[in-house]
Amino acid sequence: MRNAITKAQLTELNSTNIIVKLVDIRSSGEYNAHHIPGAINIPAEELETQQHSFTNDETIICICNHGKERSQLAAEQLYNLGFQNTRYLTGGISAWFDEKNEAVINAVVDKPVYSLGQLTGYFLKLGYSGFGGPVALVGYMHRDLVEKYKWISEEEYREGLALAQLAPGPLAAQLGIYLGFVHYGVLGATLAGLAFVLPSFIMVVLLGIAYKMYGGLPWMQAVFYGVGAAVIGIIAMSAYKLTSKSVSKFNLDAIKKNWMLWLFYIIAAAITIITQTEEVLLFVLAGLLYMIIKAPPKWMRKPAAIKSVLLAGIGFWDYETETLGKIAVFFTKAGAFVFGSGLAIVPFLHGGVVTEYHWLDEHQFVDAVAVAMITPGPVVITVGFIGYLVAGFPGACVAALATFLPCYLFTVIPAPYFKKIAKNTSIKAFVDGITATVIGALVGAVIVIAMRSIVDIPTALIAIAAVLALIYIKKIQEPYIILISAVIGVILKLIL
Repeated sequence: MRNAITKAQLTELNSTNIIVKLVDIRSSGEYNAHHIPGAINIPAEELETQQHSFTNDETIICICNHGKERSQLAAEQLYNLGFQNTRYLTGGISAWFDEKNEAVINAVVDKPVYSLGQLTGYFLKLGYSGFGGPVALVGYMHRDLVEKYKWISEEEYREGLALAQLAPGPLAAQLGIYLGFVHYGVLGATLAGLAFVLPSFIMVVLLGIAYKMYGGLPWMQAVFYGVGAAVIGIIAMSAYKLTSKSVSKFNLDAIKKNWMLWLFYIIAAAITIITQTEEVLLFVLAGLLYMIIKAPPKWMRKPAAIKSVLLAGIGFWDYETETLGKIAVFFTKAGAFVFGSGLAIVPFLHGGVVTEYHWLDEHQFVDAVAVAMITPGPVVITVGFIGYLVAGFPGACVAALATFLPCYLFTVIPAPYFKKIAKNTSIKAFVDGITATVIGALVGAVIVIAMRSIVDIPTALIAIAAVLALIYIKKIQEPYIILISAVIGVILKLIL
């Protein structure tokens, strides 16, 4: 029979570098009624099927009500499955809560069940293999970190998701940064963010090199002829989903209830279509107006002193210092005013990259969005591709750093205080107003880009087919649509 361990011994073990995992092997009903904080629940009869939740680097402590037969047999079972560092807790739940030594309890509970290296490795893998856009990526994190490995609790995940939606920045990247922060603080957040972004950054730089070298060749033009049209369809579907999720459902009752958000949405779309630019000031004003009407802060509700609110051949080293400065300023603004899905950054990028600075033409911009679709990791990483086309490798680095730095700061700084911030109705209203306006601008940008990119009947049919595929083929992912569209483009331009 496996060895027993007391709370005192567990505390001593926890003071070392050994990773300790507390496993409550009782039924889910017993667990939900009363359990040790930090312990995961895997009923004894499910241990064999859930053995992927354990590693040989961990010391596993099995827990039942009284530390008798159930936990002893569970520890023996795990040992026979190959996990040799397995013990059972003496006295179980009863003994744990009979002792009033809170320091002992907290010392065990606060220790994460995974190492910083494991966390970094996970996000590195997600960065090079995670396709499907922001919604898919946050789903992968829940599936793996909460359900499979049980490194993160459901509550911690939900808090991170709420912060990622509340603060500006790309959704998936912010959630990853927050989950890194949960148990390993600023270092964990930094490593998780870097590991998540780095693989796709390298990929888009390599694609940028290839694009600069071969972009003028017929086969490359043929590929992006089909890809560009499919991207229009994909963005249109994303805009529809974002509208339904963040503004309201497309039914009369929901529209009546959220009429002001719809007003902001329509105004932003109209302004974007007419002016073909996107104004950051418009988003901020919409957020402030919605906050004042729906949930004014306390200092607005009663007389008080109003405090100020501060809101080379391949072009690898081909850059100008002045251009790098403009890239830094522009992409910092883009990263600081994007809420929710990474695709919400499209109208910002289009307005600056194409209309204001003329760094790229319309077709190059659509190709840049396509690159975001065919690479894993966060969609926003296309800023690295754009930066490379504008100012080589230095431009790619500056664009990526400027875009992701606000996202990182907006996650790490409020993370320790987020539970209180998340309940502030004024902040929620401000974000709701901005979000509706940003999505409206995204819809306007889709229309503007489509008018310039849908140049004939074949490109129109490809765009429509992409939309229909996303609607009716439930499990299809964007990279497959991009690949098929590329093949169609080659056939239409080079073979027929």
